Amino acid sequence: MFIEKDGLTIRRARSYDAAILGKWWRDGQVMAHAGFPLGLDISDEEIKESLERDDNNSARLIIEISGTPVGEMSYRKTDENTAQIGIKICEQNLQGKGHGLRFLKMLINELFTKLSFDRIILDTNLNNIRAQKTYENLGFRKVAVNYDSWKDQLGQIQSSVDYELLKVDYIKQ
Repeated sequence: MFIEKDGLTIRRARSYDAAILGKWWRDGQVMAHAGFPLGLDISDEEIKESLERDDNNSARLIIEISGTPVGEMSYRKTDENTAQIGIKICEQNLQGKGHGLRFLKMLINELFTKLSFDRIILDTNLNNIRAQKTYENLGFRKVAVNYDSWKDQLGQIQSSVDYELLKVDYIKQ
């Protein structure tokens, strides 16, 4: 996958991206929202091996602004018609500036038009209000709130929100 628009790029992560992914994944501030406030204990070599296993059913994606990596996205085919996605702007000074919304629009369009998915799902931490507003602005519909459903790395009980976006609803927008 390679999508480029107005200085923003979404591209498949390659083995040479293992170092930047490792930097982000080992950073507890970057990973706290995903339940890893201490970061992940993972080597660049492990990440490289994992990236080499990506196929057409799932992929880690690097997101760039003017050629500089600023975060990651992912998609995974969960059934014939559904893709599950995720996004993380990893450079904190670029969070909250509308980049996530623009990257999500680019990915959603690609998944619906070129990869022919009919449904996109995602989830986020119940405390991540900014992400929820972004998803809802894109037309995602809240389908479930999972209260006290998992524990983060520090043993703190967390809750999550499940969302879905149907192609027919997205096209109507």
